[in-house]
Amino acid sequence: MKRESTPPGEDYMIRCPRLGHQIYFAYCRSENMGLPCFKTLDCWFEHFLVEEYLRQELTSDEWEKIFNRPLKPKMLSLVELIEQAKKRKKKEA
Repeated sequence: MKRESTPPGEDYMIRCPRLGHQIYFAYCRSENMGLPCFKTLDCWFEHFLVEEYLRQELTSDEWEKIFNRPLKPKMLSLVELIEQAKKRKKKEA
């Protein structure tokens, strides 16, 4: 089967590993403050030529910001989330 560089329509959904339920490509394309989710390439490459499509849609700066940024270690991300939650709790108190 020949893969296209056109995203699937709104009738096609896949499971999102981050959210844990079915979603459309349109959500993945814009969930990051109007930019694609950093996992979009990993999730959609089997379904259509997602890299080709996004390289045409995004500026080189947007591409770099989303897909070529260094990933934080999981432990560091968790510690940062805990600190943010503590700060929010102090503000609410």
